Amino acid sequence: MIACFVRRKKEKNFPQNIATFITMSATTAIKGFQFSPYKKEDQDLFDRLFEIFSELIVHTSGDVDETLSWMDQLDKEYKLYTAEYGKDEFIEDLKKRGYLKDESKKKKGGGLKITSKTEQNIRKSALNQIFGALRKAGKGNHKTGTTGLGDEQSGELRSYIFGDILGQIAITESIKNAYTNNGVDSFRLTEQDLVVNETHHNAQLSTVLMIDISHSMILYGEDRITPAKKVAMALAELIRTRYPKDSLDIIVFGNDAWEIKLKDLPYLQVGPYHTNTVAGLSLAMDLLRRKKQTNKQIFMITDGKPSCLKMPNGEYYKNSFGLDEYITGKCLNMAKQARKLQIPITTFMIARDEYLTQFVEEFTEANQGKAFYTGLKGLGEMIFEDYERNRKKKLK
Repeated sequence: MIACFVRRKKEKNFPQNIATFITMSATTAIKGFQFSPYKKEDQDLFDRLFEIFSELIVHTSGDVDETLSWMDQLDKEYKLYTAEYGKDEFIEDLKKRGYLKDESKKKKGGGLKITSKTEQNIRKSALNQIFGALRKAGKGNHKTGTTGLGDEQSGELRSYIFGDILGQIAITESIKNAYTNNGVDSFRLTEQDLVVNETHHNAQLSTVLMIDISHSMILYGEDRITPAKKVAMALAELIRTRYPKDSLDIIVFGNDAWEIKLKDLPYLQVGPYHTNTVAGLSLAMDLLRRKKQTNKQIFMITDGKPSCLKMPNGEYYKNSFGLDEYITGKCLNMAKQARKLQIPITTFMIARDEYLTQFVEEFTEANQGKAFYTGLKGLGEMIFEDYERNRKKKLK
């Protein structure tokens, strides 16, 4: 196991447990047979280095030079490179395989940059880390509780009704009914013998994921923004590959709120911002109003209290001391507006302060949504489980 406790430069902390390599060896004799745990084949040196590189690049917000510098520090303690395959060879392979591009000659401030191929690989890695921890669910898109003409069979049969498509007919069961009802000698298949496979309507879901990028997300030596980025990347990759009819919009909020593209996630950083939750909710609802899907929801990841508003004259009203009634009142109004639009808000609170918990409870009650008080470790699994749960029902 490789565990890193190297201190990052300035205020940043070096991430722990960058890569874990576990080798198991044990045998058990049972009735003359030898059973041993599955042993992962030895990874190519490039693959092992790339696994570490992919993890570090998220922590450095896409900064290739800083990532390689961290790998130099790791190499001093854990001997990542070998005499035959060093840092230069690794960088050259990253370029050849399309993971890095050199923009030093193209524009000022260029240098080594990650490519879209690397961004996709990071999303897949995040998906495997988070979604792989969950229990396996059924194949295909998740279903609502409403039966009818859909894409996924429910496992139940019902009598044929005029208008059912031929593809729904359960041939084996229908022929069995014909033999039972009419006998072998006078076999005939009638409409009364036909049964069809019951199916579920597949729900389509529009989700807006709100990520708090206020300064508190890196305060007190705890990196909270990186797990939030990983969750966003993993959720986006899950939707893109498994639920292509669903939509996911990602917005960030500090003093203001704005939408970011999927490709921008690895480069997301915390700023010197307060927390304008109202701006985030307002933008999220504007995005969802444009969606055609019936089912809509907002996921909000935050660790702090609302502390900022933008006034009609363009100036900012800020108050970081305690809970400001004027600001929280505006937040509660937004929660009620979302409820009228039938948009539930699920808050994932990365803090357990008593007065903040009380506010989140009031906010959740106003919206009739949900709230989870979680640490960073279980954040991804919790969001995925809730997303899967919401895909199985019609949100109201």
